[in-house]
Amino acid sequence: MQPHTTAFTMPSFLTPLRRAAAAALLALTACATQPDVHADRDASVDLRAYRTFAWFDTGSAPAYAGLWSRHLQQATRQQLERQGYVYSEVQPDLRVNLIVAVKDKVELRSAPTGGRLYGWRHAGVESVPFREGTLAIDLVDARRNALVWRGVAEGRLTDAQVREPAQLAASAVSEIFAAFPVVVR
Repeated sequence: MQPHTTAFTMPSFLTPLRRAAAAALLALTACATQPDVHADRDASVDLRAYRTFAWFDTGSAPAYAGLWSRHLQQATRQQLERQGYVYSEVQPDLRVNLIVAVKDKVELRSAPTGGRLYGWRHAGVESVPFREGTLAIDLVDARRNALVWRGVAEGRLTDAQVREPAQLAASAVSEIFAAFPVVVR
């Protein structure tokens, strides 16, 4: 998507060096693609007590399994099995729920365009569209139907990441499980 530009004026006290430094900082921030990851857990629960897991049954099965769902389930299953859990649909100890949200957003950036008018330097404002994604992985105690751990990754999605959904899913799930308490048996 192409940026849209609208004119506004920038005070002349912002020197070219300060403008360049601000632009460089903004560019570095915009290029950061590492997700913000955080996790929460029920401190009264020992995650080592659980042995098996299966997917959470929402009660309404989709007409077919989407590729994104399969990528996320595969990556999540691999991470849980690395922790020593065993996949079993027969009375699992944990139910795993995956929650995904993607929002289209717009960021406004100022960009000097040169020229002076009445002591003010003209600058453009470009609106830069981007996508922001959130992935949450919930581990639910199947017997009590109670959430015992949640890991969340939030961040900006680049076009390159969107073109490689399997790699994006594996990377996001891996980042989330980096915050998982070590349980390996």
